[in-house]
Amino acid sequence: MPTTAHRKVGARIEDIAIKKIKIGDYIVIYPHETCPVDGVISQGHGSMDESYLTGEPYLVSKAPGASVLSGAINGEEMLSIRAEKLPQDSRYAKIMKVMEDSEQRRPKFRRLGDQLGAIFAPLSLSIALFTWYMTDDPVRFLAVLVIATPCPLLIAIPITIISAISLAARKGIIIKDPVVLERLPTCKTAIFDKTGTLTYGQVEVVGITLLPGFDKESILQQVASVERFSKHPLAVAIVKAATTARLSLSTVEKINETSGQGLIGYVKGESIQITSRAKLTDKFLDQIASLPPLTRGMESVVLINDKIAALFHFRDTLRIEGQSFIAHLAPIHYFKKIMIVSGDRAPEVNDIAKQLGIKEVYASQTPEQKVDIVRKETAKAPTLFMGDGINDAPALAAATVGLAFGQHNIVTTEAAGAVILEGSLAKVDELIHISTLMRRVALVSASGGMLLSGIGMYFAAIGMITPVMGALLQEGIDMIAILYALQLTWQSKISVDIKTA
Repeated sequence: MPTTAHRKVGARIEDIAIKKIKIGDYIVIYPHETCPVDGVISQGHGSMDESYLTGEPYLVSKAPGASVLSGAINGEEMLSIRAEKLPQDSRYAKIMKVMEDSEQRRPKFRRLGDQLGAIFAPLSLSIALFTWYMTDDPVRFLAVLVIATPCPLLIAIPITIISAISLAARKGIIIKDPVVLERLPTCKTAIFDKTGTLTYGQVEVVGITLLPGFDKESILQQVASVERFSKHPLAVAIVKAATTARLSLSTVEKINETSGQGLIGYVKGESIQITSRAKLTDKFLDQIASLPPLTRGMESVVLINDKIAALFHFRDTLRIEGQSFIAHLAPIHYFKKIMIVSGDRAPEVNDIAKQLGIKEVYASQTPEQKVDIVRKETAKAPTLFMGDGINDAPALAAATVGLAFGQHNIVTTEAAGAVILEGSLAKVDELIHISTLMRRVALVSASGGMLLSGIGMYFAAIGMITPVMGALLQEGIDMIAILYALQLTWQSKISVDIKTA
């Protein structure tokens, strides 16, 4: 969030601290700046990215009278808004309050070394005292204690963890909290945000419905020729589709974009209008009746010379590795429950869930609702939550393990225990394998060291090992445990179970 805002006073613009914004102030937001307060557009036409706040993947068109959220990122045009709330009462501030509460109530777990030490330490002391009691020989007592020194716990486990953190960093995964590596293999419930996690968070043209008498390639070429001059959020997707199809764009003779009416351009003497079904006037009632029902996602209506020619369908697309990743979680990594908890609309979330075979779905969820769901699931079993938006940050902090996708949002990366820099599900699979390997190596090195120490304690108790011999043997045991723990340092390749292409 910015620390200053641009307040408009008459014809003058002054920079003020955000905390000085009052209800009714007119605030100017320059291109690519973050909106500092909740308000209503008073001047300007453009678009804003609210996906990190709402979970909806589409850039939202903004015109006078439209509401804006603090934390939304402005597009290419300068906008002026009228503040409707104080900064401390804004949507962004409320999310931060939920975030702080989640941080304070973050689940506390005993570290692996503490769990093993809670068993080994009292056991070793008991054996030493029992030996002294039975033999009345303080030297044997001392020998047992010397060889029972828990160096495998104090050295081998930290070395294993540091080696795993280094290996993950080489793979583009930043481990912020080592507990992630210890707890991830124990997670039984996987909870996903949709936008930017299971999907790319970018709108694409997924289909074009043509009406009789029109050609798909010609329609796409004409529409893209006009849309390249548009400020509308969906224009980029149309131009990209035409570029992918290797279509050369035509010269546009005249263009006009009016808020509420869509975009109208003239190509080779024909008028090309791109609008929405809801904005079509009564004179198109007969043509509207012949249109197919509205499908999931977003839609644009194309009219050529005032005749409906095509419908363009847009949707946030599923990651290419998504189906393979979700399908392998249960059989390979033993997850018992997989869920989607998203702030996006139900039709969009349900469509993605259907493609992935996920049955438990929660759509249109606020950050507060996400936290409640995660806490309830964490009370039943260890949870893994994955998300990339500001609205995911509180849930990331509340889960047993929180993974943030990408490095675009500081709030999210601060809340998570680990950050997947590339935002790829294949990298999540790599992290699961790294954590599983780390836990196995740590357990073997620590428990193996304790077992050897236990054998040494037996021989010390019966008088076959002196304190000096016990110290030397303990050093040897430590070296074996450390060398075994170092194997992750030499690891260069981590297997991935999923298909990435």
